[in-house]
This record gives sequence, C-alpha cells and structure tokens, in this order.
Amino acid sequence: MSEHRAGFVTFVGRPNVGKSTLTNALVGEKVAITSSKPQTTRRAIRGIVHRASGQLIVVDTPGMHRPRTLLGERLNAVVQDTLGDVDVIGFCVPAGEPIGPGDRFINEQLESFPRTRKIAIVTKTDDASRARVAEQLLAVSELREWDAVIPLSAVTGDQVELLADELIALMPVSPPLYEADAVTEETAIDRVAELIREAALEGVSDELPHSLAVTIDEMTERTGSAVLDIYANVWVERDSQKGIIIGHRGSRLTEVGTRARHSIEALLGQRVYLKLHVKVAREWQRDPKQLGKLGF
Repeated sequence: MSEHRAGFVTFVGRPNVGKSTLTNALVGEKVAITSSKPQTTRRAIRGIVHRASGQLIVVDTPGMHRPRTLLGERLNAVVQDTLGDVDVIGFCVPAGEPIGPGDRFINEQLESFPRTRKIAIVTKTDDASRARVAEQLLAVSELREWDAVIPLSAVTGDQVELLADELIALMPVSPPLYEADAVTEETAIDRVAELIREAALEGVSDELPHSLAVTIDEMTERTGSAVLDIYANVWVERDSQKGIIIGHRGSRLTEVGTRARHSIEALLGQRVYLKLHVKVAREWQRDPKQLGKLGF
C-alpha cells in the first residue's frame, strides 16, 4: 500500500475564475461562499479534503488584483502570505476567456516561490467548446513548465477527482493533519456571516460588492426553544448604498434575510430567526480603524 500523503494547496487566479467553487467541489460541501461578483472571497478559508490516499488542506484565497484601496492591499497580502506556506499552487484560468495581463501578472508572482510545486487548472470547461478548451490548454502550457495541467468543471464535477489525485501525489508523505470529520477551520459565526454576505451580493450592481461587509452581534439559542436567534449587521460605505440594500419599503432586505436564513438553516440543521440591520461605515475600505473593526 502506498504511503499516506498530506499537505496544503492554494488556488490562485484573477477574481471570479472559480476558485471557491472548486474548493467546495473538492471538499464535498460548501465551505466558501460563491458569487459572480469580484472580490467575493476576502480571507484565507481552509477546506479539508479526505481521500484514502491522502488529505488535502485547500486554502481558498481572495483573487489577486492590482489594489485600489487599503482593503485591496490587505487582500493581496493574504494571498502572498498563503503562497509562501503551501506545498502546491494551482493557477486557475477559465477555459472561455483568453489569457490576459491579469493572468500574466499572477504567473509572474509565482516566480517568488521557486520551491513550491505548481499546476495549471483550466476551469469552467462546461462553459466552453472542446476546441476552445484545447486552445486554452496550449496557451497555459506556454506560460511555464507545470507539474500538471488539468482541465475541469467544478460545477459538473468533471475531472475534479483527477485533480484531487494529482494534488495528493504532489504532497509530502505525512499522516493526516486533521480529524477525519473536519471540513473547515471556519467557525459557525464566520460561516453564518459569509452566508449573509453571499445573500446580500445577489443581484446588486458591480460597485456595491466591494462595499459590503457583515458582522454578527449575537448568535444564541432561544430559551426553551430549538430556534437560534441571530442578530447581524450588513455594512455599506454610503447612505445611497444603504437604500439599495434595504430596497423599496424593505423589500430587498427581506429577500436577503430569507435567502440567508435558508442557507444558514441548511448549514446548522436547525431553525433560525435572523434579524438584519443595515449600517453605514463611511469609506471603510480605505480606513485602517474601520477595517480592523470589520475583521480585516
């Protein structure tokens, strides 16, 4: 029998190339929120993948980008710190989009980690023709020598298991690093806050996602009841954004609350009462003090 392997992998790429969806597909449950909006992932989230041959700790990170705010700088710092600590880096590019300056910028950053194994992953193959996937595989192969190049679809599951096998083979020989039932290091409060933010991101205009943050004031079991009471704040940067989140006569906030409550109940396996407040923290993305209060 081959030796058990275990180690850390992170996926890098431009915002919205499918890193969080891929993390969830490998883990087998939702540990990272997903959205079509850029900058959905804001910190390093660990998902744990268990296979007979080994264990992968997937560190899902923010998308790398040229920062325009202090928040952007801090998100890039999270990525850089993570890259220095993992065994394998998976460079993700979508099958249907040509390799551009952002991809080349990230590829250049990988030069700073010469000892780390590197693989290329062509994502979202379900969104592209076979010919387009083949073109992208060729284009990616020309960027550098990779330890492996794998096309896959995290949505359909196509080749996800192949990726898991390839990653485990690149990991050091090691006993499991986490218990067999662990799926993430995220606390329940962290996961609840993220599910609320995911619900709030649905259907908002492009500039608003960057301005959204969520904090939890209280999460307690109701006395004499199986209901969990959750009181949370949705933070924005301007009064006009507050109006967008609340909607006409509170209609949009009600939708956000309903969507979030269903996700939270599915995660925690119990009934939830969710109360949301929308608050303004002016220009928080640029304010070190506000960033600290919001957990960045």
